Amino acid sequence: MREITDAHVAEPGLAVVEVAAADDATALAVQELLAARCVIAPADRTTREPGQPGVRLRCFLDLRQEPGS
Repeated sequence: MREITDAHVAEPGLAVVEVAAADDATALAVQELLAARCVIAPADRTTREPGQPGVRLRCFLDLRQEPGS
């Protein structure tokens, strides 16, 4: 995964969430739960890190806005 930069968390209300899960379905389900509660820039796929168990997913949250706005 690429590095998290200052721009990703430049203001209060911005956050980066990294999910580690056993499989794609679980990671994407967690992302859906987050999307129901806040505005996110979703990941379209998971990644696998060589030598690490499971999959990873990173999404970017904006808690300053309501979902669907």
